[in-house]
Amino acid sequence: MNKRFCAAALSLLFVLCFSFAAMAATTIKLAHVVNEKDAFHACALKFKELVEAGSKGEIEIKIFPNATLGDERQLLESMRMGVVDSGIITGGPIINFLPEFGVFDLPFLFTSPEQAYKVLDGEIGKKLLAGMEKFGCKGLAYGERGFRNLTNSKRPVKTPEDMKGLKIRLMQNPIYVDSFKALGANAVPMAWTEALTALQQGTIDGQENPLNVIVAFNLFESQKYLTISQHAYAPNVIMMSMKVWNKFTPEQQKLLQESAQAAAEYNRKLDNDNGAQWLQFLKDKGMQVTEPDVEAFRKAVEPVYRKYEAQFGKDLIKSILETK
Repeated sequence: MNKRFCAAALSLLFVLCFSFAAMAATTIKLAHVVNEKDAFHACALKFKELVEAGSKGEIEIKIFPNATLGDERQLLESMRMGVVDSGIITGGPIINFLPEFGVFDLPFLFTSPEQAYKVLDGEIGKKLLAGMEKFGCKGLAYGERGFRNLTNSKRPVKTPEDMKGLKIRLMQNPIYVDSFKALGANAVPMAWTEALTALQQGTIDGQENPLNVIVAFNLFESQKYLTISQHAYAPNVIMMSMKVWNKFTPEQQKLLQESAQAAAEYNRKLDNDNGAQWLQFLKDKGMQVTEPDVEAFRKAVEPVYRKYEAQFGKDLIKSILETK
């Protein structure tokens, strides 16, 4: 009797130990570089909600905001190695690992959210997500950073001539650098965490980001002038380390994929629903808002298209431009 009891107890202990190990193995660390007021964090929270509910608690998402696990380039490296499980990454830095992703960064490529979504959710976007496996990441879905606009502390910007000499922080992305050089600005690529200090200290004059970032980081405190340039549309990518992705069952992978797409669409809707409110908030905070001469800007960046046409393919660029 005692032997049977001991055997049963040992068996139960083994099952419990195995269960605890399994529970630990299904915790996903999801990182991003912005704060809890940003749309990226809302996207992360929605992904967490859907995955945890859909898995009935078998998969837990632990979110690390505010670049606590590194800047975006570091996060991409960490995901490649399997050190960070998952991330929500701005499109720009991905070009350093998947050069063809840079086609989305061409200036004034997209004219509306609807055009961007058709391209991203269609054949072109899916092919690029699949290409991320080449550098060790699983691209799950495109959320949204949004249309990027210019801010600065020096003067209103209405024409390319107004850009001349302005020191503008950019993502570490060669297409952005080439675009702003073509507009006459002094392009300063740097990580976002460094940029915030540089803006406050006045060592750079401005930056470019969607309205939700300008609001979330109180950039109106150091930036007086806002130009609704919409010079680039930036998706984000909800992605996962392939080393982590491959540990999940096909059913779990399906849940993660569907949850990422739903979270991405939630992120987009949040941006679209709040754009007018964010703009009014910035006006109320004293930012001087200008609408630029977009055609003059388009003409100024034509050399950027000529430079990258061979790399991305003229037909691909044309198909994106003609998507309605």
